[in-house]
Amino acid sequence: MIYFDNSATTVPYPEALRTYQEVATKIFGNPSSLHQLGTSATRILEASRKQVADLIGKSADEIFFTSGGTEGDNWVIKGVAFEKEPYGKHIIVSDIEHPAVKESAKWLSEHGFEVSYAPVNEQGFVDVEALAGLLRPDTILVSVMAVNNEIGSIQPIQAISDILADEPTISFHVDAVQAIGKIPVSAYLTDRVDFATFSGHKFHAVRGVGFVYKKAGKKITPLLTGGGQEKDFRSTTENVAGIASMAKALRLVTDKEAFSLPKIAKMKKIIFDELAKYEDITIFSGEGEDFAPNILTFGIKGVRGEVIVHAFEEHQIYISTTSACSSKAGKPAGTLISMGVPTKLAQTAVRISLDDDNDMGQVEQFLTIFKQVYAKTQKVR
Repeated sequence: MIYFDNSATTVPYPEALRTYQEVATKIFGNPSSLHQLGTSATRILEASRKQVADLIGKSADEIFFTSGGTEGDNWVIKGVAFEKEPYGKHIIVSDIEHPAVKESAKWLSEHGFEVSYAPVNEQGFVDVEALAGLLRPDTILVSVMAVNNEIGSIQPIQAISDILADEPTISFHVDAVQAIGKIPVSAYLTDRVDFATFSGHKFHAVRGVGFVYKKAGKKITPLLTGGGQEKDFRSTTENVAGIASMAKALRLVTDKEAFSLPKIAKMKKIIFDELAKYEDITIFSGEGEDFAPNILTFGIKGVRGEVIVHAFEEHQIYISTTSACSSKAGKPAGTLISMGVPTKLAQTAVRISLDDDNDMGQVEQFLTIFKQVYAKTQKVR
């Protein structure tokens, strides 16, 4: 079995699973309880918070645990809008954001807010000048992802930060779900970023846990009210075992970056160079430092992406049709449409997303099977 769908989810590290099991079975108390089991759970919770903060270069009081990227995006987009509503009702998101951001923005537009969408160029990068032109006196929030989940384009967060440097009243949110463990933290957590969202299962933690970075002093309205956990910002009993597992996974993936990322980039290049030899294959992801090292999206002319996915599945090779959160809807990749790719061509797109768990032998096997799959498509087109 070859798993090339790591942008959809990753296999939990064995160490992270062991941490989860140990905490879940031995330190199962509610952190809000006053007895020893509760205080032990609190110690694990806060130690995990500090570890996560240290690994991304922030303070522990700036880290808030969630159930994952979708909750985090919803909280920041809606929470900032609600908090700043007295000062303005205009927000800006890029046209290639994950549905968790775009649907949150759409919801706000149905509840009295105005949303502007910053366009991207033909390579899938936000047009910084166009975004700057959208800024208004009543703009309260800008949200741009760090790494695009469909083609891997690394967005110009520093350039946007520079534009917003003179706009202190505008909150800046970065969806960093696809970035952590794939590009340097400094590339997306600039000093100007006020909020960032992360999801544990994208970096080998268990599902159902994530975190939000909230810069100290920045205000946001909570979405969940109740018992006052997470400093009154997210009321619900904390998933201590999941949080501890996530902290462990983040430490492991961070420790491996120095040697894992060059390895992943090399595997991508080998596949890229082979696919580039075919005239009727369109490669939507680029090479080099402007693209994440793990994501490669391509299409075979005249063949829908789901056909290719299932053809590889017959050989126990697992890839996807771009975003896992949208693929079952049968829609073409929204990022490609925003880039100006014709709908019919966008419908051919499939995504390979690599990880340190993969190796060169798997790459060679993938390319061998690819030749067989490609040959079959020639017969039916």
